[in-house]
Amino acid sequence: MSDLRETRLEKAAALQAIGQGPYGLGFAPSHSTAALQQAHADLANGAERDIPVAVAGRVMTRRVMGKLAFFTLVDESGPIQLYLEKATLDGAHAYPASPDASPSGFAQITTLVDAGDLIGVAGSLRRTDRGELSVKVTSWQMLCKSLQPLPDKWHGLADVEKRYRQRYLDLIVSPHTRETFRRRALAVSAMRRWLDQRGFLEIETPVLQSVPGGADARPFETHHNALDLPLTLRIATELHLKRLVVGGFERVYELGRIFRNEGISTRHNPEFTSIEIYQAYTDYIGMLELTEQLIAAVCQQVCGATRISYQGTEIDLTPPWRRATMHELVQQATGLDFTTFSNREDAAAAMQAKGLAVPDLADSVGRLLVEAFEQTVEADLIQPTFVLDYPVENSPLARAHRSKPGLVERFELFIAGRETANAFSELIDPLDQRQRLEAQQARKAAGDDEAQSVDEDFIHALEVGMPPTGGLGIGIDRLVMLLTDSASIRDVIAFPLLRPESGSRPEPAQ
Repeated sequence: MSDLRETRLEKAAALQAIGQGPYGLGFAPSHSTAALQQAHADLANGAERDIPVAVAGRVMTRRVMGKLAFFTLVDESGPIQLYLEKATLDGAHAYPASPDASPSGFAQITTLVDAGDLIGVAGSLRRTDRGELSVKVTSWQMLCKSLQPLPDKWHGLADVEKRYRQRYLDLIVSPHTRETFRRRALAVSAMRRWLDQRGFLEIETPVLQSVPGGADARPFETHHNALDLPLTLRIATELHLKRLVVGGFERVYELGRIFRNEGISTRHNPEFTSIEIYQAYTDYIGMLELTEQLIAAVCQQVCGATRISYQGTEIDLTPPWRRATMHELVQQATGLDFTTFSNREDAAAAMQAKGLAVPDLADSVGRLLVEAFEQTVEADLIQPTFVLDYPVENSPLARAHRSKPGLVERFELFIAGRETANAFSELIDPLDQRQRLEAQQARKAAGDDEAQSVDEDFIHALEVGMPPTGGLGIGIDRLVMLLTDSASIRDVIAFPLLRPESGSRPEPAQ
């Protein structure tokens, strides 16, 4: 046990002895700190207002100077200074912190309260001669004694991985981190509100599935003991949401967790959040227009504008956004016109002549087109760009293009060099869908762990009949990265998956 923790335990015992905790049952603040700062912005330097106030929060800093002390208390809304005066605290207690609080003097609060402790205080208002609005404390109540020290106030959590492992400490010492997750919550609620106002219904679909589908991804596997049934965690919500469209819901969506057994990077986390949206009687162009309107509205709500700065670059999310086909973009970047290649060998030779890699799994001209796009175009799509008309081989759930053989009606949205959204004119032909999924299943049998399987019940649903439909998926984490100027997906996921620290589990106290 550390000496510091031992000292704090001794203070906790002393607090218990004087009836001050160390773990309170509750407190009723009259104001948030931000509300006080706003309501009394006109209070002049050196002036006081004899009105009762009560605030609660965590003590972040403390300065004791003889018969005066100054603490900084922070609640969810922000900081305020506590003005502690010996003459006041050792005298009458005009505004008790709560009916159960015992009057405690200056010496007790300055010796028994540490940085990190949660306290409630009551008093009046005073603005110091230096202009700092303060609560002039007349009584206080210990709400929770902190046994662990906070990170250094000047350097915070310099260890980036520790910020992710101990997010609670990161949130305590970093206003920027708190603002990131506040904006994330605002973005999610704004997105739901926008859709709800337009007649979309949010309906939950299963997380545990017997046949994973809806995306090219390797699933996490689990087992249901009572049913003796192998299951996977969902890799997408698509196939079940389409079943709802078959059942008669014309506008549905789900915002929730997705699980993919893949690597970790600055833009990938195995557990992430997406929203999938399906609208009957429209197509991928209809979903394109919905996408730019929805994201622009969320950006306006969260950031106050549709022009934002991301990692030093201005991003303009004001609609309309750029539209270009994948063939056009690849030809502009490489000079290669993939429409002229009749077989994989010619396309592969042309790519190699340009210094591009040719993976073995890219076994068709269409798959090589996507490879060329990912190697030469994707990272340079900084301003919002809809990339249209993908090869059929890479899009087993999208409808064949109405006028371009070999392609499907699909777009992906790229912003800041990252895929942010993906949409189709949905494939509603059950015979075509079966052939596509059987081809995927053959790839899986040949060793492609990310290929999809045939979902017989989904095929049966399509045979019942599904109206022409547009479908859209948006990665919430990547969108929040953009709206909060965050470089890594771990910065916008409160508790990202991390490799366990060896020997990091503390021993229980003796």
